[in-house]
Amino acid sequence: MKKTSTRLADGRELIYYDLSDDTVRDAPDRRPLDVTVTTSEIRRDPLLGDSVAIASHRQGRTYHPPADECPLCPSEGDRLSEIPDSSYDVVVFENRFPSLAGDSGRCEVVCFTSDHDASFADLSEQQARLVLETWADRTSELSHLPAVEQVFCFENRGAEIGVTLQHPHGQIYAYPFTTPRTALMLRQVAAHKAATSGENLFDAVLERELAGERVVLEGDHWAAFVPYAAHWPYEVHLYPKRRVPDLLGLDEAARAEFAPVYLELLRRFDRIFGTDEPPTPYIAAWHQAPFGPLEEYGGVTRDDFALHLELFTIRRTSGKLKFLAGSESGMNVFINDVPPERAAQRLREVATS
Repeated sequence: MKKTSTRLADGRELIYYDLSDDTVRDAPDRRPLDVTVTTSEIRRDPLLGDSVAIASHRQGRTYHPPADECPLCPSEGDRLSEIPDSSYDVVVFENRFPSLAGDSGRCEVVCFTSDHDASFADLSEQQARLVLETWADRTSELSHLPAVEQVFCFENRGAEIGVTLQHPHGQIYAYPFTTPRTALMLRQVAAHKAATSGENLFDAVLERELAGERVVLEGDHWAAFVPYAAHWPYEVHLYPKRRVPDLLGLDEAARAEFAPVYLELLRRFDRIFGTDEPPTPYIAAWHQAPFGPLEEYGGVTRDDFALHLELFTIRRTSGKLKFLAGSESGMNVFINDVPPERAAQRLREVATS
């Protein structure tokens, strides 16, 4: 992997990640851009204790442009985009309309491929491995920023999810706090550790799931299963079998096996509802241990956390979406219409033949 860092016309950082070590990246950003101005602010809810990002500048972000005006495609002739060069393997740049900025953290866009009409599932294993290495590198770099406590790599796919750019891409949020969902996990891990004289909760969950009927697929170094209390109609958790706190902890064997396992999962997601349905909308979210202090969580350390990816769709059946209505949105109590055992069976049925 070759990494080349440059600057866009408005001062934002852009980084090329190339498969070939002899690739040269020197195309300048020819757009007449003013310096980016953001208004991101973090406010804490006194009743719930969580944080909300207020980012009014995002109202002006690019919204469903036509394909020939896609800002994530390479620049070509007089059609200038966020990527100055005429091609790329993987590219990362600071979001022009970030939810988090400055002392409030940082947001980056990760373009998986220059092919506008592709998806992550269309990538080769070599390309998918490059994306994994990119996520790991960005996690390392962002963790060293003074304001950052947690790094979150994720992909939103599909208009139903709220995606406004159809080019295959994901994002990275570098938060200045530990997110509420991660805080809940850490408290559960701490309570389980205390109640069992030191047993790790993530290890216990993985061991139980691997012995049950909700396993979707399993390799030498990764395991994917539908969790016992799945929140979403089709939800899969992907764990490395050797517990590590973050992407940086993956060894070479796990990194090498990730691509074929993850690509197979994504391809199965696109077959859940049949070939006549549009591509399955999904969210793919990496959960990594925070880099900030963990004293408030009762004696747990970063090594007690288990890196894992959660992949889920909001489509509950053909032509129907799962909406977060009163119970989910008002009380955060999910109601799942699809039994997890049935979801796992369906995901096994649509395996690549």
